[in-house]
Amino acid sequence: MTGYQKTQRTKATGLSDEEVLASRAAHGTNRLSKARRKSFLKYFLANFGDPVIRILLGALVIKLFLLTKGGDLIETVGIGAAVFLATLISTLSEYGSARAFEALSGESEQTLCRVRRAGKLREIPVVDVVVNDVVLLGAGEQIPADGLLRKGNLRCDQSCMTGESKEIKKSPSNNPSTAPDSPSSLFRGCTVTLGSGEMEVTCVGDATFLGQISREIQQDARESPLKRRLTKLAKEISYFGYIGAVLVAFAYLFNTFWLDSGMQWEVVLFKLSDFSYLLGQLFHAFTLALTVLVVAVPEGLPMMIAVVLSSNIRKMLKDHVLVRKPTGIEAAGSMNLLFTDKTGTLTEGKMKVAAFLTGDGQLCSFAELKQRQPTLAKLLQLTFQHNNEAVAGIDQNGDACALGGNATERALLEYAMQAPLLDGYRVRSRLPFDSTRKYSAVTLGGKESLTLVMGAPERLFPSVTHVFCEGKSPKPFRRPQAEREIAKIAATGSRMLAVAVASHDVSAEMLAAGLTLPLTLLGAVCLSDPLRKEAAPSVATLQDAGIQVVMITGDNPDTARALAKQCGILNPLQNLVLTGEELSQLSDRQLCERLPHIAVIARALPTDKSRLVRLSEELGLVTGMTGDGINDAPALRRADIGFSMGSGTQVAKDAGDILIMDNNLASIVRAVLYGRTIFKSIRKFITLQLTMNFCAMAVTMICPFLGIDSPVTVVQMLWINLIMDTLGGLAFAGEPPRPDYMKESPKRRDEPILNRYMVNEIVFLGGFTVALYLYFLFSPTMRANFRPDTNQLYLLTAFFALFIFSSVFNCFNARTDRLNLFAGLGKNRIFLFIMLAILVIQIGFVYLGGSVLRTAPLSLRELTVTLACSLSVFPAELIRKALWRLRGKKNGY
Repeated sequence: MTGYQKTQRTKATGLSDEEVLASRAAHGTNRLSKARRKSFLKYFLANFGDPVIRILLGALVIKLFLLTKGGDLIETVGIGAAVFLATLISTLSEYGSARAFEALSGESEQTLCRVRRAGKLREIPVVDVVVNDVVLLGAGEQIPADGLLRKGNLRCDQSCMTGESKEIKKSPSNNPSTAPDSPSSLFRGCTVTLGSGEMEVTCVGDATFLGQISREIQQDARESPLKRRLTKLAKEISYFGYIGAVLVAFAYLFNTFWLDSGMQWEVVLFKLSDFSYLLGQLFHAFTLALTVLVVAVPEGLPMMIAVVLSSNIRKMLKDHVLVRKPTGIEAAGSMNLLFTDKTGTLTEGKMKVAAFLTGDGQLCSFAELKQRQPTLAKLLQLTFQHNNEAVAGIDQNGDACALGGNATERALLEYAMQAPLLDGYRVRSRLPFDSTRKYSAVTLGGKESLTLVMGAPERLFPSVTHVFCEGKSPKPFRRPQAEREIAKIAATGSRMLAVAVASHDVSAEMLAAGLTLPLTLLGAVCLSDPLRKEAAPSVATLQDAGIQVVMITGDNPDTARALAKQCGILNPLQNLVLTGEELSQLSDRQLCERLPHIAVIARALPTDKSRLVRLSEELGLVTGMTGDGINDAPALRRADIGFSMGSGTQVAKDAGDILIMDNNLASIVRAVLYGRTIFKSIRKFITLQLTMNFCAMAVTMICPFLGIDSPVTVVQMLWINLIMDTLGGLAFAGEPPRPDYMKESPKRRDEPILNRYMVNEIVFLGGFTVALYLYFLFSPTMRANFRPDTNQLYLLTAFFALFIFSSVFNCFNARTDRLNLFAGLGKNRIFLFIMLAILVIQIGFVYLGGSVLRTAPLSLRELTVTLACSLSVFPAELIRKALWRLRGKKNGY
């Protein structure tokens, strides 16, 4: 027991108020330490560490520097606003998720427990328990601290700590031990399933086993795949900007000193000799280079990521998925290996009697037995009613249910409760189930004397001589045939218990030494934790998505293998079933070699999970882990994406990135789909942003050499950035999840955001759009469509409209990698609304912008020509997609 110290035993009356204060001062409170709550301001400041935000901050510093040299104030304010809004939206999303989780977590601290203090029974919050308190425990109550059982006898469910479903018997001991299976040690977070007793508290708060795990999981987790990719993208954008900046500076100096000098060395040398002139031109070239750097930055990217993450978090909540860490959604989409628990995730988490196998090999329900073999049904009902430590009771809804006992005993009693329980019988003697004997027995008196035996078939069958026959004399028992029937059913994942009746002169106590007396077999009960109906389809969907699913369970290999086969985890490619013991005998290298073929880890230990996660990540895999117990917390924390279960312990919830509130694997499937949708939306928006930035940079660099110094003004560029960054981000954030995303392979951990498809689209479509812009501005044929003006105002107004129109239409191009640009568009109506709104507002600015936006009203013909030119990006992109597919390449975003 972690932190256990031998103390003087507390007197039976409990601690006095003064002793409570002294104990709290000496040993602390029972509150688990948590990482210091981050304020809104800390969340806000932390988000400035985003890789793309750092680039924007660099651009803002540059613009502030240029502002001192007469730079543009509006664009500087625009970049500052983009940084502020993106950071604010991310902060609101993270802060809101944290507060929502804290609200759920806060409920656990309101739990009450019963203690004896100063001779009186009191009910106090769990956090107020102190060392040496006397805590009263009963069935269904959670243990509030670590301690030793001083009175009574209990059965305790320690599965949340050990991972094993076996319930442990607890009884007082004069030799306290720290081991989980010690007969007197009790641990915080575990649950009493049967009996009652009094516990003396030995450890509270962080000194408990639970507290040690809680502190461990508060260490910083590894960097998310999305953050790694954004860091790499930021570097790529920086290199792209640096190259563009150098080129534009070189082009300006080449034009100034060589072309403007008539390519005569004498004039060039004369200009270079004028130091003041030279310094002025170098500074102007430097200013142009910095401007290009600013233009290269996708200001809207951080805001778009923040918007798409926050909007999808709200959607996922409706699907029973609470996202604690926004980047956890994208990590789920990149996942290619999922370690999942069996109980409660793949199965319903509730043991049930599936059927009863009669002695003649017939599988029957209880109703069929009552109708066809009433005597056999009565004997079974008596066995399950009295050879059982569970008792009939009423649940919170007022319905009849089984209480106490272990999961198997409750399932058997509920099976018997399908009919009114039988009266007139009393228990004369009982032999409880023992894991060594593997059977239990009860002798009944009253209406008739019966000794009923129940246990593992391999233990009962050697003593069975006959098989019960309804209304007839028992017939001889054929053991080989019965064993084949049992093995056949056990292979489906069911647990089998044989039921028999002994002769009238045998009592339960006589069977304690062994089953040497003849028994008459009644049959065998088939117990199973039913597979969730969503489990097999969910596993299939994950496997189709290229995600390897590995089941980790405390069950024996045969049961685990059968269940894995039922839900599709065990298949020709994944056919390896290992036990925890076998796993421990493998070196890390050997385990890494076998990992792609592993389907099941049976009899798993808590340390196995952390080891599997560590090795998976060393192989470069994006790893997911489900868990609900205290023992799962370290692995949940270490994994790239930790899925904690809504019914799990608070420590597991604290360790996870995403809380699956309905404990369902289908919800994890939806989280993966949302994650993939988000990553694709990010890629689509980046494609649009970089295409636009490519066009803006190219026009900025080329047009001054062809006679137009400012094809787009600073105010116009601010408007372009505003609508395409902010509104464009909102439009792409509304992209719905598409089922076909789950047919694609997951992204590698080191896969960059920019893939070949995106680069191809940016270069081809960007190049075509730049060529269109240059043709529009400088072709005599095109210029003839616009009214002549000394300042080329009508042409430049039309070009401003062309830039916006083509950008809007390129949004449609970037939205899908399908040939049909309008595929699935009806499911994202916000996209259509925003694009239509931008077009309408832009047309309004053409006629109302005036000197602020440098626009003049266009005629209907001029506007039609401009719109027609912008539509040409559609066939251009269609040709590019067709050529891409003709080359045999189908991968898109």
